[in-house]
Amino acid sequence: MTLNLRGIIPPMITPLTEDCKLDYKGLKNLIEHLISGGVHGIFILGTNGEGPSLSLEVRKELITKSCEYINKRVPILVGITDTSFEGSVEIAAHSKASGADAVVIAPPYYFPISDAEMDEYLNTLIPKLTLPFLLYNMPSCTKMNLSLETVKKGKELGALGVKDSSGNLEYLFSLIDTFKDSPEFSVIAGSEGYLPATIKHGGDGAVAGGANVFPKLFVALYNASVAKDTFKIAALHRQVTQLDETIYSVGTTPSRVTKGIKCALAVKGICDDHMAMPLHRFNQPEREKVKGHIENFEKEFMAES
Repeated sequence: MTLNLRGIIPPMITPLTEDCKLDYKGLKNLIEHLISGGVHGIFILGTNGEGPSLSLEVRKELITKSCEYINKRVPILVGITDTSFEGSVEIAAHSKASGADAVVIAPPYYFPISDAEMDEYLNTLIPKLTLPFLLYNMPSCTKMNLSLETVKKGKELGALGVKDSSGNLEYLFSLIDTFKDSPEFSVIAGSEGYLPATIKHGGDGAVAGGANVFPKLFVALYNASVAKDTFKIAALHRQVTQLDETIYSVGTTPSRVTKGIKCALAVKGICDDHMAMPLHRFNQPEREKVKGHIENFEKEFMAES
């Protein structure tokens, strides 16, 4: 199966109830919000989806319900990486049975591993997969930066592409340059602010956390970048930068971006912002700050749109 992985693919947050169960209503609202916003795919069980913090039961339920609600309207990608090899295989099999389109593989977290160990991991895991797969570089969470050689190895084994969340623009460009003669292999930015530069350099899109909240903004920025409309790019990119300076900057913990995105969705009435341990949703003073940022942001964005 070949997927055209391009455009804006939000790393969907996971709507939860107060007792850390899946919030069906919030999930359905969020999916409709994303699809009506024009996104090109949806990635579940990633970092913003709190995948590693969710029970196996909730992860499976999220996969099943997401596939049901999306109903093939856009491709659905599922993060399968687990500390347990068997756990990754189990989630991959459940993704196939539920109707997902592809799985996403990051280095297994907790233990630092070498390039050789990662290559062996791919050699062992990939033959057990029944869906296409995308590689995921997330060194801040996995203790490993995928080398170009490892990404090449993944491509040889059938990878559709790679999502880079290293935050290193030079490395991202090196990925694009390395695979420029393989248009079927997608290079997608995980750092949403890099979207215009990614497209300009020959990349394919972004897995943008902010697209959970403002999907139309990110789709518009992607379209402007593809069209090389420098005026629109500048105006829309300023809006994206404003997200980082406002919603993502509330609070002082390293988890403030994910908290800010979830809180923003709650403010907009799309889903609640309960989180899986060890994370906690914002307290009222922080929620008020996010609410103010959302109100100001929407006034400005709507005015410019």
